[in-house]
Amino acid sequence: MNIENTQSQMRKGVLEYCILSIIKRGEAYPGDIIDEMKSAGLQLFEGTLYPLLNRLKNAEILTYRWVESNSGPPRKYFCLTGKGLEFYALLETTWSELLAGVSVVTGNNGNNDLQSENK
Repeated sequence: MNIENTQSQMRKGVLEYCILSIIKRGEAYPGDIIDEMKSAGLQLFEGTLYPLLNRLKNAEILTYRWVESNSGPPRKYFCLTGKGLEFYALLETTWSELLAGVSVVTGNNGNNDLQSENK
């Protein structure tokens, strides 16, 4: 069994939620999204992010505006639409339910101390 494939599928499952969580806090530039994901220990590449942002824009979940830059070409800043806010609320509910269910099944109710679990 290939653990890397399983890990990749798990990450893909939460990627959209994490990206939308960043954008929900305020307009976001793709480079800043990548930086924040990396600082959280979640690997994200431009080749993954841009198609996802485009798909969400086409689904009317996101919109963007161009902002002139002093150090290069204009930048796209993304934000959630009204439909996007509704979609995000559904993802948030789904995540909370999934997290609670997984915690019950795995016996991990927020306790990351494996030693105390094994006693």
